[in-house]
Amino acid sequence: MKKTLLSLLAVAAMSTTALAAEIKPALVYGTGGKFDKSFNEAAYTGAEAYKKETGTEYRDFEPTSDTQGEQAIRNFASRGYNPVIAVSFAWTSAMEKVAAEFPETKFVIVDSVVDLPNVRSVVYNEAEGSYLVGLLAGMASKTGKVGFVGGMDIPLIRKFGCGYVQGAKSVKADMQVFQNMVGTTGAAWNDPVRAGELTKNQIDQGADVVYAAAGASGLGVLQTAADNKKLSIGVDSNQNHVHPGSVLTSMVKRVDLAVYNAYKDTAADKFTAGVQSNGIKDGGVVAAIDENNKSLITPEMQTAVDKAKADIIAGTVKVHDYMTDNSCPM
Repeated sequence: MKKTLLSLLAVAAMSTTALAAEIKPALVYGTGGKFDKSFNEAAYTGAEAYKKETGTEYRDFEPTSDTQGEQAIRNFASRGYNPVIAVSFAWTSAMEKVAAEFPETKFVIVDSVVDLPNVRSVVYNEAEGSYLVGLLAGMASKTGKVGFVGGMDIPLIRKFGCGYVQGAKSVKADMQVFQNMVGTTGAAWNDPVRAGELTKNQIDQGADVVYAAAGASGLGVLQTAADNKKLSIGVDSNQNHVHPGSVLTSMVKRVDLAVYNAYKDTAADKFTAGVQSNGIKDGGVVAAIDENNKSLITPEMQTAVDKAKADIIAGTVKVHDYMTDNSCPM
């Protein structure tokens, strides 16, 4: 009897494992390429982490135009992939259509909100993280002039810029912040040459720290700053290693966790829909400090960042959110 019970438990355990392994994860990136060392690559890192931990394979797709996202999301859903994750605000309308067509499939969208019962919307308080790196830029600047190069000119990227300005000006009220956008279409995420030109122009005007919030285009910012012996700030993924000693810090968005957790929750039958908002308090956005940039961060800078984080969490420092109030100058 005891042996039979143990056998049944073993079978149950194997069945549970099999069920957990039966998910068919899929991932649709934003335009700009999987290996942009920024936003898309953070999503890839999360998928790879889940694959390494569980052995579960996943399928992914790299759209090269704004029209391919909906096709990819629908294709994955129609072929039984579940969950289907789309990273980028650009796929909002596509997600609204496809998720409604496949109510039994679980979907996740990153950087936008889709109000459907089978969709998890993961958003971030980029302004808070940008405030921290703006603070560091202001403290590191010797000229009193810093720069910001955004990718596509959309409210989300202006949200980055607004937080950055506020952080820099918290150091010095008359801090000058030069700001440019790479473009107005999806191509703006993958034009490092143009981003480099904008960076050089800002440097020529006196900027000695430039923050890139531009996807793969941001690599042009980091390269140009390094070539001109100035400092840069990376975004989304930790880009400190791209040009060690030149990248002051990176404003990291834990997009990797959004992907990893969605897969893990689905496998464990714990997937929940609705909005998940991530900020400084829960580690959703951070100013990265590691062996590649620690020589650039003085004890005073570290203390200032720690205090700013505590003040933001406590509510004594209010970081402006451009998405709800676009009065912040750009």
